[in-house]
Amino acid sequence: MSVEDLAENGADHDKPPEELDESDLEARIDLLEAENERLRELYAQTRRSAYRRTALGLAGIGVVAAGGGFLFPAVRDVLFILAAIGLFGGLLTYYLTPERFVAADVAERVYDALATNEADLTADLGLSDDRVFLPDDTTATLFVPQNAADPLPDSERIEGPLVVTEETRGLALVPSGARLFEEFDRTLSGPLADAPGPLARQVTDALVEAFELVDGTDIDLDADDGRLTVGVRGSAYPDEFDSPPASLLGVAIAVGLDRPIRVTTAPAEDVDFTVTCRWDVVDASDTSAAEA
Repeated sequence: MSVEDLAENGADHDKPPEELDESDLEARIDLLEAENERLRELYAQTRRSAYRRTALGLAGIGVVAAGGGFLFPAVRDVLFILAAIGLFGGLLTYYLTPERFVAADVAERVYDALATNEADLTADLGLSDDRVFLPDDTTATLFVPQNAADPLPDSERIEGPLVVTEETRGLALVPSGARLFEEFDRTLSGPLADAPGPLARQVTDALVEAFELVDGTDIDLDADDGRLTVGVRGSAYPDEFDSPPASLLGVAIAVGLDRPIRVTTAPAEDVDFTVTCRWDVVDASDTSAAEA
């Protein structure tokens, strides 16, 4: 039975799978795949239409403002500025409309598979539960040591995922937050902060506003002790190995403070989970700068 025959035969839709022969089952699978593809395309078209309606709305505001500029000379300058903003915003929105949308649950499942593989690998290698972000010039490396008390390697001398030296052993990985940090750094209106307080606000704002990885955050900073705890609410990703919200925090804090950052996560009652970043306080300037 073909897909078209099955689609037209409403009775077959009501039959349980055990009453269908092999050809009917294959046809039903093909029908479901075709329906899923149609729904995905419909979803993408709906999202694109929403963007384009927004673009037309902005362009309409620009045209109306430009017309008002000719009719009302007294406020012509203001109206022309509004017209330029509306037309330019509409043009950008129209041409920057994404052509493909990835559902959140799809991204979560992809991440879940990668996180499971990395967690299994660290367990098989007998590594510790420590997660240390080692900064370099532009980003950071996620290092999982075999023993938490071992000296940390120099991130610039790490040549592969397996680190085996006389002083330490462990696994060096590209953190899930590394590429996010590159994008985050490009979107900053000023330089990356180098004090814990302002740095925490920059990163948590990006998690909520720029990347929409979480719905909200709660910051608890103890600069004297070298500790930053961020409560994460409404996370798009679960608390698993190198979760993107925790990873971006680890990378950004490591680069901003230019020192290794130990990151731990834990479940909590009022939030999805907490992310705690710890670092060694070098001198009193760390504490004073934290309040800047």
